Amino acid sequence: MPVINRIAALAPEMKEWRHWLHRHPELEFKLPKTAAFVAERLREIGVDEIHEGIATTGIVALIKGRQDGPVIGLRADMDALPIDEITGVDYASEHEGKMHACGHDGHTAMLLGAAKYLAETRNFAGTVALLFQPAEEDGGGGEVMVREGVMDRFAITEVYGIHNAPNLPFGHFHTTQGALMAAVDTAWVTVTGRGGHGATPHECIDPIPAITAMVGSLQTIVSRNLFAMDELVVSVTQIHVGTANNIIPETGWFCATIRSFTPDVRAMVERRFHEIVEGTAAAFGVNVEIRYDKGYPPTINDGDKARFAAEVAREVSGPEAVKDDAGREMGAEDFSYMLEARPGAYLFLGTGPGAGLHHPAFDFNDEAAPIGASFFARLVERALPAR
Repeated sequence: MPVINRIAALAPEMKEWRHWLHRHPELEFKLPKTAAFVAERLREIGVDEIHEGIATTGIVALIKGRQDGPVIGLRADMDALPIDEITGVDYASEHEGKMHACGHDGHTAMLLGAAKYLAETRNFAGTVALLFQPAEEDGGGGEVMVREGVMDRFAITEVYGIHNAPNLPFGHFHTTQGALMAAVDTAWVTVTGRGGHGATPHECIDPIPAITAMVGSLQTIVSRNLFAMDELVVSVTQIHVGTANNIIPETGWFCATIRSFTPDVRAMVERRFHEIVEGTAAAFGVNVEIRYDKGYPPTINDGDKARFAAEVAREVSGPEAVKDDAGREMGAEDFSYMLEARPGAYLFLGTGPGAGLHHPAFDFNDEAAPIGASFFARLVERALPAR
């Protein structure tokens, strides 16, 4: 596997950085220690500019090449998840209820490794903008960075990102042209009836039958309102109602996650969700409140940039280890906002067998860091060849 030799030599340092980040997880936009650590490493590396405080704790750092040229953005997310870690590793989270269960510590270490190599060699014509982003898991830090003008402020012309993929063969890259990941919307429904004694249901308006009818009927959106060749997920993920075995509750609530790819399907689901819930509420005589939040848009790769990124990945991992038609998945990612603002591509990097993302036993495979860093570095050298 032709990992860049200098980056291979940086593997112990990237591992050290990643383990420090893993021990000190922070959530959403509140990443003061993480951001300070990244900024300090960037100063040691010798980048040309460091801009802090973007989207609260985000960082944009610039590395200038040997000649002038376009600006390429490379993004890494930095936030962790509200999960209690059970890995048992000696660098496990020191903060109860927080852990890097999605590998953002590894993403950050990979981008720092690429930054060190690029700052040393500067074998390109243009500028690299390193985008260290908060709040990917919750809060849409990518959207906030775009809204705060990073693409225009730093004249970024194209943008790329990587996400680790446990249980994808080690060192393999998967991506696709066009839609790669879904849009995500979330709905919360509060149902209010009239509570009372469990022995006198005729004196009550029970919200439980209404909720169960709503949950069952919502499944017909996929089975009866969607063209069979389209893709959609409607999953009710929480139901909360009742406090005792002899009480008919006054209220209950449930929530659902909705995943789709196209504006038409997204709009159809929102319309049918309201129709089904409100119609069922009328039938059961309960009151209902719906909060329907539009979340991250679909992650859509530019076709040309995805093909180019796959070519670069083949240089790093070999032709048999890269699929540029790997299909799409129903997960969501706020890198989508950056791809709405600029053409680019997002790729998955296989890290081999292990616990899945968002699992309390997950741990990023440090051996993958030189591969990801080499991909970022070669992408810059290929896209911005020095003259």
